[in-house]
Amino acid sequence: MPHLDHTAFVTACRDERGVGHHTLRAYAQDLRTFARFTKDRHLTDPLSKDDILAYHRHLRDELDAKPATIERRLVTLKSYFAWRADRNSALPSPFADVRISVRIPRRLPRPIDRETLKAVLQSETGPTNARPADQEITILIIKLLIVTGLRISELTTLKIRDISADASQMIVRGKGNRERIVFVPNTELQEAFRRYCADRARHGSLQSPLFLNAVGRRLRSQTFRKRLRVLSHRLDITPHLTPHRFRHSAATLLFEEGIDIRMIQALLGHANLRTTEIYVRVSNHALRRALERVDVLSELRQ
Repeated sequence: MPHLDHTAFVTACRDERGVGHHTLRAYAQDLRTFARFTKDRHLTDPLSKDDILAYHRHLRDELDAKPATIERRLVTLKSYFAWRADRNSALPSPFADVRISVRIPRRLPRPIDRETLKAVLQSETGPTNARPADQEITILIIKLLIVTGLRISELTTLKIRDISADASQMIVRGKGNRERIVFVPNTELQEAFRRYCADRARHGSLQSPLFLNAVGRRLRSQTFRKRLRVLSHRLDITPHLTPHRFRHSAATLLFEEGIDIRMIQALLGHANLRTTEIYVRVSNHALRRALERVDVLSELRQ
């Protein structure tokens, strides 16, 4: 069986490429899946093109993996073998002559409709089983997600030092550890955010996490997702609220208000404009639904 140096590869991705925690965890999982495959098939180095094609069939036919999962696992594996070959020329990558095309259905984002967003903001309370302070923080974070389009991981890893004195802007570290400046445009929200940041600065150092959980530690993404599930249940919102749906909503609302797509790309931190262009399709879908609701011809017949 070939030796897959998971730890060294993941460490290199973290230290040399600035890959995020969630991606690193996915890399490790992908490589463990391949390691099990090579062990079951009694494969040894050097691996061949046929071994990679067999692994593709294994993912598709035996594990019944989704196309997106198959693509990710192959991309991870290809990156790993390229990294290994660079370290040891005696072990060439088996992907050298492999051409695998994985067709991935393009799924539209699912933004939260305006009426639901209004209901959430008008509730002005978080989950009823949360402490009053946690309720306020939940709503503050929701508002920030709506106006900034941040990923929840970007928001929960913010430190006090990352926020400007007037809380009008923040330094955000996105995928690949790329930094960008994100603005808080709403005056009322900016003032509430400033008060919150000032209070945190009085009780923590500049290196301290900006958002804390109930026990005074950094608020984790999963904890906030659980809060949103509770809030969704209380307000009878289906499908339930998620941080990424707020991100989709931020992009869609801005596009519908006429903001240039390249500005939205900068706000969201997308490296490729094609990733942002999907919101054009979302807005067209919203336009079609609006036209169907109005039904102008029926109105003219009355």
